[in-house]
This record gives sequence, structure tokens and C-alpha cells, in this order.
Amino acid sequence: MPNFKLHPQLAQDCIFLSDLRLCRLLLMNNKDFPWCILVPSINGVREIHELNEADQQTLLKESSELSRVMLGVFSGEKMNIAALGNMVPQLHVHHIVRTQADKAWPNPVWGYGGGTVYSTEEIEELRDKLAAESEANH
Repeated sequence: MPNFKLHPQLAQDCIFLSDLRLCRLLLMNNKDFPWCILVPSINGVREIHELNEADQQTLLKESSELSRVMLGVFSGEKMNIAALGNMVPQLHVHHIVRTQADKAWPNPVWGYGGGTVYSTEEIEELRDKLAAESEANH
């Protein structure tokens, strides 16, 4: 992880929350949708099947725990999880809390638009709620 390089697009679009055992936990800077991204801290990986079996299991655990935490923090109805990689080849897994009241429901959030960015205070509050609870379970 010391030489890990985050794709520039992810660095531009997201806010660093914490480093978990395997993944870097990022927050998409878009208040319209509760949206986190897990990026395995291994350079050159594009697909989940390229991870060794232990790292695949760790990714699944971190994804499951993040989903649980996010649904609780954001009072979600549904968790959308996807590893698309069409625009950013580095393996990253989106975690998006959905509710029938969100701005894109029932459509996908991709391509919805710019959205409102988080304030510094909101980022710190979410870091405390999401990162601390996710880290505590690892």
C-alpha cells in the first residue's frame, strides 16, 4: 500500500475517508446521493477476479460492512453496488444508498448531473460515521 496510486479521476471526484485493511474508502463528492467507493490498494488491478482469493474475500467483507454502515447512516431502502470501470480502469466498487425519494429514482445515478458538494464540516461528520465504524469492524 505505500506505493499505491489512486487513479486521477477518482482523486478528483472523491474525498478520502480512510484506508481499510485492503481498500481505500472514498466518498463521492455529491450530496445528492450517499455514495462511497472502495478501491483495493493494489496497483494494476482492473477486475475482481485478478485479486488473489484472500483479497477477494477481504473485498467482500469490506463491501458488506460498508453497505451495512451506509444503510444505517443514510436510512436507505436499497444498496446499489457496482464495479463498472468503463471510464476508470482501476478496480473500484461503487456503493450507493438509494431511496424512493432520491433525485434519480428509479433510474441509475450515473449521468444524473453535477450534484451539490459536501462542506468541510459534512465531510468530517461522514468520515467519523462511515470510516470509524467500518475500521472498527476490521
